[in-house]
Amino acid sequence: MAEDAETPMRAGWAAQHPLLTEYYDTEWGMPVFDDDGVFERLSLEAFQSGLSWLTILRRRDAFREAFDGFSIERVACFGDAEVEHLLHDEGIIRNRKKIVATIANAQAALRLRDSGGGLAELVWSFRPERSPAPASDDDVPATSDESRALAQELKRRGFAFVGPTTVFALMTAIGIVDTHLVTSHRRACSGLWTHEGARTDAALPFADAVPG
Repeated sequence: MAEDAETPMRAGWAAQHPLLTEYYDTEWGMPVFDDDGVFERLSLEAFQSGLSWLTILRRRDAFREAFDGFSIERVACFGDAEVEHLLHDEGIIRNRKKIVATIANAQAALRLRDSGGGLAELVWSFRPERSPAPASDDDVPATSDESRALAQELKRRGFAFVGPTTVFALMTAIGIVDTHLVTSHRRACSGLWTHEGARTDAALPFADAVPG
């Protein structure tokens, strides 16, 4: 939080380390509309489960190298040999279940694409009508009705490590909701939400309605 009038207001977590501050000021909450970009964020959020986000940011370049830039098509082709290689990669989080889930999620994302849609289109279809307007860190929710519904839909589609909390973290990270504090200099930075939490007139590159 701010120490004086010249210090930008940020969420508490964003002030804990320069890497977190840079991520908050330049990336967090900005829209991601491409499938590979959404797949990367979903994968990193899954690897973060039980760990700190700083741990993930410190290893992000290594993750990108290990998972071929999070190309859905390439990761979907990973087999047992690649899994064993990743389990010996000291640059990433060497958790077998999370590694296997990332590969399975790439395969699920390919099936989505083959069905005529895509991962980005699916997750953005769960954008709510209004976004939270938290006044303090304590006001920021951990889940939402939409994150619970999206988590259920992703699981139905064959995705793993996609609980409501992980999914809500993804939604905040890529701008589907805006949980920047109302006092933050980054509030409404995506251009998709007003400061008060209403949708703007900005168009999305695909359908924007929660499936029935």
